[in-house]
Amino acid sequence: QVQLVESGGGLVQAGGSLRLSCAASGRTFSNYNMGWFRQAPGKEREFVAGITWSGSSTYYADSVKGRFTISRDNAKNTVYLQMNSLKPEDTAVYLCAASDRWSTYVHHYNYWGQGTQVTVSS
Repeated sequence: QVQLVESGGGLVQAGGSLRLSCAASGRTFSNYNMGWFRQAPGKEREFVAGITWSGSSTYYADSVKGRFTISRDNAKNTVYLQMNSLKPEDTAVYLCAASDRWSTYVHHYNYWGQGTQVTVSS
């Protein structure tokens, strides 16, 4: 089992920045590829960004490319999502997840956090 706890969400004006953190415990964090997803009210959960177990490769949804950066610190068992130039359409609950696959699909992720709310005002 891997337990994941997100933090860093909040209310920010359009154009602002937030940094989300996801702290992992349980099984060896560095064994897993990590992803950030988001879910807005009435919408399906969608992939935002992913990073391989080593941190050597990353991948982003087109909607956040150039604005968001995913990173990880395996010594601290933590993955981050730096979000810049935020837009009202970025408003959602953001969740981190762990997978033994390199994937953008929700159902390929084995472990999930509870999520942290990000609200971007216009």
